[in-house]
Amino acid sequence: MERDLETLNRWRLVLGKFSEDSFGFGEGGFKYTEVDDVLDFLYGREYGEEQGVRTDRGKNRAAGNGNSILTVPRWITKIRELFPRQTIEILEKHALDKYGLVELLNDKEVLSKLEPNVDLLKSIIQMKHMMKGEVLETAKSIVKKVAKEIEKQLESDIKTSIMGKIDKNNRGHIKSIRNIDFKRTINKNLKNFDIERNQLIVDQVYFNRRVKSYNKWNVIIAVDESGSMLDSIIHSAVMAGIFAKLPMLKTNLIIFDTQVVDLSDHIDDPVTTLMSVQLGGGTYIAKALQYCESLIQNPYRTMVVMVTDLYECGDIRNMYRRAKNIIDTGAKLIILTALDSQSVPSYDKNAAKTLRNMGAEVAALTPEGLSKWIASVIS
Repeated sequence: MERDLETLNRWRLVLGKFSEDSFGFGEGGFKYTEVDDVLDFLYGREYGEEQGVRTDRGKNRAAGNGNSILTVPRWITKIRELFPRQTIEILEKHALDKYGLVELLNDKEVLSKLEPNVDLLKSIIQMKHMMKGEVLETAKSIVKKVAKEIEKQLESDIKTSIMGKIDKNNRGHIKSIRNIDFKRTINKNLKNFDIERNQLIVDQVYFNRRVKSYNKWNVIIAVDESGSMLDSIIHSAVMAGIFAKLPMLKTNLIIFDTQVVDLSDHIDDPVTTLMSVQLGGGTYIAKALQYCESLIQNPYRTMVVMVTDLYECGDIRNMYRRAKNIIDTGAKLIILTALDSQSVPSYDKNAAKTLRNMGAEVAALTPEGLSKWIASVIS
């Protein structure tokens, strides 16, 4: 019986408030009333409802249960009380992407309560022009937190790929926990085993050696600012910051639309980088390629990474000429049609085919995939 009531109450949530006159919550349904109010506050907009107002039968959103009308700050608080984190993230995403609840991003109190994640980061980048004062500062702190989380997820794999595999046949000189050769350390110290205490006394710790290349390579990352590239922009900015810490790489970061902006001086500051992004507008890839070419000093130690969907707003023949100029110098040119955790691209396939035939690498890669490609080039 209890299970049947649970099922009925869940169906009432699915049907929504339009069914309340003929299908109310069963016994013990009080907790569902709050959930119903919270869901209706958001999804009632599907039927033309405004905040705090019911359009069907002229009823107020809170009618029938005596609850006060929900506001955006109150809604944010309630979803945290009622739902698990995964559900909260889905609700917030729908509020921003589907229903345009911009109040989530222009109220400091509300913004500070949102779950910091990549979806929120993308919303902030898209709507930062609406933010001022304390709201903007709160948004920047969220950008910093999310960017650091992405960096934390990527950094280990990227460094492992580029710094090289552990050479277990050679004793190393970099004394870090990650490089300890446990097998050799144990074998070399067996003579010190204390039988009475049943304990191995370690006189010396032995380390593996990482195979590294310290000949500086210049990595020039140029990122298309068009809206479809937003995931790639985020990952490119974070990756550039990681690359900048590696001793064998000199890294430049450029973003472009119809203009080119060099963010190399801020490469270790993801907040400045990501808050500089201006989404939308035209895309002049040829102009970006021309700027990248101007940065090349040692072409045989340079790789140009263009992150773009290849939809050129200018003369596409000029884009091809600029790409060929870079290839002809001896520099490596890789066109990334996507650079994110999913690597699902949408791009001009004819342009990609032409560039590939000219000698450019064209691919959609995850960050780890790009780092492995760079490692293969510099090894």
